[in-house]
Amino acid sequence: MLRYDINDQLQIRMFTIDDAEALFQLTMASKPYLREWLGWLDYTETVEDSRQNIEGRIKGLMETGGYPKSFAIVYQDELAGTIGFNDIDRGIKCGTVGYWLGQDFQGKGIMSQALETVIDYGFRDLKLDKIEIRVATGNLKSRALPERFGFLEEGVLRNAEWLYDRYVDHVVYGLLRDEWAH
Repeated sequence: MLRYDINDQLQIRMFTIDDAEALFQLTMASKPYLREWLGWLDYTETVEDSRQNIEGRIKGLMETGGYPKSFAIVYQDELAGTIGFNDIDRGIKCGTVGYWLGQDFQGKGIMSQALETVIDYGFRDLKLDKIEIRVATGNLKSRALPERFGFLEEGVLRNAEWLYDRYVDHVVYGLLRDEWAH
């Protein structure tokens, strides 16, 4: 199982079916908080939904030649969130990163460290030439991450996502392999 130990308290690793209960509980505990910017939460109603989500992530290994596209973020041995590539375009060697963190894990630098690890993974292991992050224009906390890591704002996609009762625009950030100084 692929696992990156970021420090003694934080790691990202492949999901396993055994994570279904923890993923479901984390999602439910943070649902009101996450609902502001994540449009898929109403599709998660049972542990079985989380199990199917994880099964889909595991099946995604075929798309990348055995490399996982997404990871569980584990902080102090507790599932804290997820991060990974929502999409990988092999033709242009570009991956689009998505992430979320449970409400109780905010403000600890967890996502910054996880994102740095995933960017390294994308360029080194997946041999990507570009990594994108697409964030709702109003989601200032999530926008701060790509800006902190030197991603350039490339434009805005209008009405890019339906969030329950409204469309939101997405800012598209991009980082090229040559621009990554880590």
